[in-house]
Amino acid sequence: MLIGRGFDREWKQEYTTYVDTLREPMKFVNRQEELQFLEGKYKDRKAQFIVLYGKRRVGKTELARFFARGKPHLYSLGKRISVTDQLREVSETVAKFYEDRFLAERGFGSWSQFFTYLRDRKRVVVILDEFPYFIQSSPGIISFLQEAWDNYLKDSQVFLLILGSSISMMESKVLGQKSPLYGRRTGQYLVEPFGFFGFSEFFPHLSFTERVKIYSLTGGTPSYILEWDKNLSFWKNVKEKVFARGQLLYEEPMFLLREELREPYSYFSILRAIALGKTKLGEIINETGLGRSVVSKYLSVLSLLRIVKREVPITEKAPEKSKRGIYKIIDPFFHFWFRFVLPQKHLLEQEERDYVVRLSKKGFRSYLGLFYEEVCQMILRRFVKRGELPFFLEQIGRWWRRDVEIDIVGLNSEEKIALFGEVKCSNKPIGVSVLRALKQRSQTVSWNRMGRRNYFILFSLSGFKEGLIAESRKRKDLFLVSQDRLVG
Repeated sequence: MLIGRGFDREWKQEYTTYVDTLREPMKFVNRQEELQFLEGKYKDRKAQFIVLYGKRRVGKTELARFFARGKPHLYSLGKRISVTDQLREVSETVAKFYEDRFLAERGFGSWSQFFTYLRDRKRVVVILDEFPYFIQSSPGIISFLQEAWDNYLKDSQVFLLILGSSISMMESKVLGQKSPLYGRRTGQYLVEPFGFFGFSEFFPHLSFTERVKIYSLTGGTPSYILEWDKNLSFWKNVKEKVFARGQLLYEEPMFLLREELREPYSYFSILRAIALGKTKLGEIINETGLGRSVVSKYLSVLSLLRIVKREVPITEKAPEKSKRGIYKIIDPFFHFWFRFVLPQKHLLEQEERDYVVRLSKKGFRSYLGLFYEEVCQMILRRFVKRGELPFFLEQIGRWWRRDVEIDIVGLNSEEKIALFGEVKCSNKPIGVSVLRALKQRSQTVSWNRMGRRNYFILFSLSGFKEGLIAESRKRKDLFLVSQDRLVG
């Protein structure tokens, strides 16, 4: 248990131990919006009931701890223990914080007593971390909290911060309309993994290409990023941190899926199929041998867990009804693991890591291209947000039809503007032929075809040939992007 008084000293000790596992000191990065949200709620002296939720490893606990520094607060971590043991731990924490000897001896007999104890206290942040475990050990805690909030806590000075990693349980048991707590919260925040630019703050001295490579494996999940050794090469890190038995990342997806799901191995089959390029529903069914209804149900669960996403061409008018939808793994580490680890696990169990590295290198360039496309979409969105393009884009996504595909399409329906983009992950600079091919493919997109204005944007990891650069300087409808900047 972590407690409020003396917390700065105790937290600093824990934090220092945590940072010692890294090669250089870690800074708390890129959670400004989340912290501003929490600080704004804290400055409002009214009682607060805040729900902070998101995938495991995304940094919710560190965010809550960072926010609580210097503020009177209590912290309790939900565990898979009995309600009696959980109440005993909470009692010890509260008794020590308030120096209450009577409570230390007697303890709370119920959650109702705990919430009642907080009623007349001065402003205090109460952090209940991994709240789904509190619910599992004591389902009645939801009703106790609802009754306490309605009768007295909403008029107190309490700042109740509830954290949870089980998104499905948080959305059903805490946030859902059927929950007794529905309508009581004063705010909620879904903590997302970092995007590419937030991720890049961990590696400010690395090249753009190297950051794209690392992002394609770790994604924006802080705990995965912190496993990365900045003194080792990319493939040395893969060998030592991902392909090595006993390391956190070696078994990570298996551990997380077992935590969340009752039948993880069927989910493994689906994720492996998607990672290997079977992205249509029929392809997944054929690859896994599972029934259509089973696959559809499991894909819905994986979507809820923010592991898989259904994607449709950007021009579809009714996305939910579209028959052109495909499925993609949106968690980069899960995608990497199911693409390169699970199929070769029998070799890794035999310590054939060097051989698996050689195999992985052969397919990595095409894999990298998938996430370079995502990074390019993020770059384009930042251009739009900063006003670096001469027009606004309402939507940014991908487009495909049968054997024709366009990596990036941006649309502005009011001005009938369409931006078509090509993303190249090759080792060589690209030339005018890439532009010509993109222009030809753009003609197959029927969206406002007669009255629209077409623009083109090219992204390349290896730069551009002089002829293409010269062409872009003569035209106002062509943009070239090197790394994360416009050329020219």
